[in-house]
Order: sequence, then C-alpha cells, then structure tokens
Amino acid sequence: MKTQPRIIISGGGTGGHIFPAVSIANAIKELKPDAQILFVGAEGRMEMQRVPEAGYDIVGLPVAGFDRKRLWRNIAVIAKLLRSQWKARSIIKSFQPQVAVGVGGYASGPTLKMAGMMGIPTLIQEQNSYAGVTNKLLAKKANKICVAYDGMEKFFPKDKILMTGNPVRQGLLNKTIERKAALHTFGLDTDKKTILILGGSLGARTINNALIDNINTIKNNPEVQFIWQTGKIYFEQVQEAVTAQGEIPNLYVTDFIKDMNAAYSAADLVVSRAGAGSISEFCLLQKPVILIPSPNVAEDHQTKNAMALVQKEAAIAIKDSEANEKLLTTTLELILNEEKLKAMSKKIAILALPHSASIIAQEVIKLIEE
Repeated sequence: MKTQPRIIISGGGTGGHIFPAVSIANAIKELKPDAQILFVGAEGRMEMQRVPEAGYDIVGLPVAGFDRKRLWRNIAVIAKLLRSQWKARSIIKSFQPQVAVGVGGYASGPTLKMAGMMGIPTLIQEQNSYAGVTNKLLAKKANKICVAYDGMEKFFPKDKILMTGNPVRQGLLNKTIERKAALHTFGLDTDKKTILILGGSLGARTINNALIDNINTIKNNPEVQFIWQTGKIYFEQVQEAVTAQGEIPNLYVTDFIKDMNAAYSAADLVVSRAGAGSISEFCLLQKPVILIPSPNVAEDHQTKNAMALVQKEAAIAIKDSEANEKLLTTTLELILNEEKLKAMSKKIAILALPHSASIIAQEVIKLIEE
C-alpha cells in the first residue's frame, strides 16, 4: 500500500510569498487529496495567521532577515539563523516529509538547507527575474527550480530549471464578477473610470505619501474614481488626511482588500509595487499597470521585475524617488487614454502563464514518486 504524500512548504513574510504557497498546496491537494502538508514560516510574520486561515498547519522558526545597513545587529540574526536550522532539522525528523518546497522568505533558507542535508528532495519556486542570494545557495542541492522569467540560467543550473510562472490566488481565476457589481461593492459610480491603488499587504510608504501629499488632486478630478488599499500600517494616517479634506465621493479607502476578485474587476488601471506575485496576477487578468518598484528589497529585484515588463511595453514604471512628483499625473493621463490602456492590456496578457500552481504541484508529486 502506498503511503500518504508528506510535503513541507516553507517561506512567507509577505502576501507575495504566502498566496503562491497556499495555491501550490491547494493544487497538490487536488492531485492527491490524502496529502499531508505542513507549512514552515517565520515567527511573528503574517504567514502564521494567513496559512491557518487557508486550512493548513504551520510551524514557526525564530528566523529574521539580515540588516544590510546596521551590520552589528546581525550577531543576533546569525544566532536566530542557527536556532532556526536546528528547529527545522527537528521539524523534518518529526514530520518526515518526502519533499520540501521553498517559496522564498526568511524561513525557506534554513528549512530547505536542512532538508537537502538530510537527503530529502527539494524544489525551489523563484518568483523574481533576479534570483536572491538564498535561492542561489539552495539551488546547488535543489532537484527542481521553478521560475517565472526567461534567462534564469545565469543564476541556476540550466538542467534544473522549469518555466512555470508564478502561482496566483485560485479565487482570482475561479470566480467572475461583473464590473458594475464589483463597483457597487465599493459604493462607486459604474460609469466612471476606476484606478486601483495597491501598496501590498502591509503598505507602501512612498505610494501612500505620494497620494496623501496630492490628495486634493484626487478630490479635484471627480470624473475618475479611486480604490485605495493603504496597508494596515498607514491606514490611520491616510484616514486623517482624507477626513481633513472633507467628503471625497470618488475615493474608497481601506487597509486591506479581502475580495481582490471584485477589486480587479472594478479596476480599469492598477497602481502597484512590482512584487513578482502581483505582476503574475496583472498578467493573468490583463490589467494595465503602473509599477513603482520598492527600493528596499534584496538585489533591487522589484526594479528588475518591472523592467522586464516595461521592455515589452506591457507596463509603465515610475522610480520610487519620483513617485511624489509623477505618480498621480501619470495615472490621470493614462486612465483617460483608452487606446494606450487597450494596448497595454494586450501586451501584458501575452506574458501570462495560467496553470503555474498545477504544474508545480505535478513536479512535487513526481519528486515523491521518483
């Protein structure tokens, strides 16, 4: 009798890592309903809440990211890393997985390193167009490396690479909601062009500040309307700025959008950071997008993600340092240019890879069967 498949999925830190990880787990469950899946995340990070909400067990490691500006702080970081490796070894011995999957984020490093050392097959899901240091190190022992961009052989062994694209939240593909119904859920006008502004699950300081500083521009352009996700960190600050302006009927503000399917359906144009997971969603949903890459990420990978689209005329990019000056001006010009919006929608759609989670799940099962 065959044993149940036992799989560890490790990583997290942001929605950009967590949502693809959960999508992979769901796809594995579709192929093998009896599969036992354990997530390994970082203590205190958002995966410790989001993964149980999706119906999966998770264990946390005391791992933290390196501080590139204040190097002296990394003494404590190294101590946490060593403790995390020891705990990851203990988790692996207890759970006895047949394969370990790394999706990026602090926890994936120690977990996949220990899995590789213990002879367990590993699969890496590299989301970005520029591979991070951790994944480059893990690639030496990895069996498969799933990527979303061309040219990744400059980072990884060519024979291990598989072009899969980045998994997205299944709800975005499986549900449809008409634009008018979607706009009603936000209390907005069904006849106006709508801009969706996303700063990620935690929030993006530059995007929020650029809008706060120019909030009168939003109020003075009532022919266009905005859905603004601030992230939980900036919500109060944004609320104060909006209240100070008085009533702004063409603006809907929230800290976190639970129904992203409705938000995307309502949007004619999206403004966002350039996280790899978000970009994959824009491609699949054929959404014209203005990207403001975060400068505060390892190897400046968001700029590289954005430029991969800009070079194909599939998106517009604005530097983080120029957002205050250019963001709203560029957005308002583009939203009224129907021809340009249609052209961008067609070009970004070409880059979509719609079955990523299923392809990765099949590779995970293959590693177990082999």
